[in-house]
This record gives sequence, structure tokens and C-alpha cells, in this order.
Amino acid sequence: PVFAGMNGSAIENFSCVVYNIFLMNCTWQAGRGAPADTQYFLYWQNSRADEAMECELYIKDENCRNTGCIFENVTIGTEKAYFLVNGSSKDSLIQFYDEYIDLYKI
Repeated sequence: PVFAGMNGSAIENFSCVVYNIFLMNCTWQAGRGAPADTQYFLYWQNSRADEAMECELYIKDENCRNTGCIFENVTIGTEKAYFLVNGSSKDSLIQFYDEYIDLYKI
């Protein structure tokens, strides 16, 4: 099921900013209904032809939870990039968040 997982456990306020053409910083907030041990993981795909890549440099909050990512050597294409943030918890299933973003517009 597309929305399997506890309601309110998916991330909120996802956004990305591109700096100096090749650096990208994406951030989000933990879902309000997510258990305290929830950890999030970001994957992105620049175009349908590219492989999906997981974040290599996570930004963490005071609870050591991933709340952002810094990507280096980003290539800005004309296709929409696909972003997926999923989560895991020992207490429950976590809903995923996904979005297509025009990187050349940001």
C-alpha cells in the first residue's frame, strides 16, 4: 500500500536549495506522529536514466535523527528530479514522502 505506516510519521516541510550550481542542501522535519526512534533516509534520482542515490552527508538534529542532507557535485538537468525520504522505527512502520522537483527552477 502506498500509505502504509503510522499516520503522521512521514517527514514534513521538505525543501531543497542549490548553492554555487553544484551543491544542494535538502532539509525536512520529523513527522509529528513519528516514534522517537524514527530515522529517515533520503534518496534522489536526477533523471529517469540515472540511478537513485542515497545521501552521503546527513544533517542531524539534537536527537541524532537525520533531518537534512548535503549533496556535492550536483548536475542540474531539465527533467524533474525525484526525491524519496523513507524512515524506519522498531516501534512501527513509517510512511514515506516523495516529490518531483524542478532543480533548475530553484
